[in-house]
Amino acid sequence: MDEPRKRSRPGRAPAPAGRTSRPRQAEVARLAGVSQATVSLVLGGKKQGAVISEDTRRKVLEAARSLGYVPDPAARRLAAARNDLLGVFSFTATFPTDVQHSYYPFLVGVEQEAAARGYDLVLFTGSSSGGAGAAGPDALSRVRLADGCVFLGRHAPAEELRRLVSDGFPVVHVGRRDELEGLAWVGADYVSASHEVVTRLAALGHRRIVLVREDDEAPASTDREHGFLKGLEEAGLPAGPEAVFRSAAPEQDLTAERLRGWLDDGVTAFVAEETDTGGAWRALHAAAGAAGLDCPRDASLAVLGNPPPDLAAEPVPTGFDVPRPQLGAAAVRMLAALVAGEEAAEPLVPCAFRPGASTGPPPGHG
Repeated sequence: MDEPRKRSRPGRAPAPAGRTSRPRQAEVARLAGVSQATVSLVLGGKKQGAVISEDTRRKVLEAARSLGYVPDPAARRLAAARNDLLGVFSFTATFPTDVQHSYYPFLVGVEQEAAARGYDLVLFTGSSSGGAGAAGPDALSRVRLADGCVFLGRHAPAEELRRLVSDGFPVVHVGRRDELEGLAWVGADYVSASHEVVTRLAALGHRRIVLVREDDEAPASTDREHGFLKGLEEAGLPAGPEAVFRSAAPEQDLTAERLRGWLDDGVTAFVAEETDTGGAWRALHAAAGAAGLDCPRDASLAVLGNPPPDLAAEPVPTGFDVPRPQLGAAAVRMLAALVAGEEAAEPLVPCAFRPGASTGPPPGHG
């Protein structure tokens, strides 16, 4: 005897077989091939904001029906209870309130843009005790006190951010984060800026250049390396593995002896990435001093970004300036759009090349 069929509610497709959890807007967005903000606009029936084409609206509604999606009443009530508060969370050992901290200019841009848009800020300082992960798996849940949150930091807990995004909570990360699907981010164009630094060095006559970087996969680091190698290739310079020195502890591993060995092999210019620790540039700067090099007479040095604040009093090094206040402001603009349920898009922010006293023609050039 056949088992009786379960009846589905009128107007709603049954949930996929084996499914036990409620379908989320992020899943609808993936299936429809649109952003989560677009799904929110269509399913929320909002009349203000971005104009949604009929074709896009149809795709979203069909995706929602196929997944058996229905709005979460609790989430709707929460979304309606706006309090004009935006959160800021930093994944650093201490919250960047010191004006010398490399993240401080980001906060300046965030504060100015938030004030211009009528938002107050909530600074979540739990990271001061050792980062979000130190407080347990739900450490980021407190950011839901705000309407949305801006996140700062190279190494953010992916699973916790993914949970916020899948729940439809407005989140913007300062810095590229392509590996987390659906996470909105604003970023600097480190690829083009790093490429330009190499191009300038090649124009001075350098034919062997080495990049010093930390041994991690932070998107900001990989972008800089990509631009560096692209610059070498387009200049016809050696771009193999020997062109990049990666170290988990560059200040220990980059010695004066290693630097002299590179010089003996024909390397005439060294480039270090900028990080929130400044480890790569500190290591290169210290090794050059320990080796007794007169830069740029004996070798040229450049930094892909800005030098650490405590070394800023030295002669300004060649490199590029990261537009931190502009990135903070762009993050707030994007977050405000997401909170309002509107389409949000910000292009990569360009970095300005910075001529410096640390580079010149290679020894014996010309």
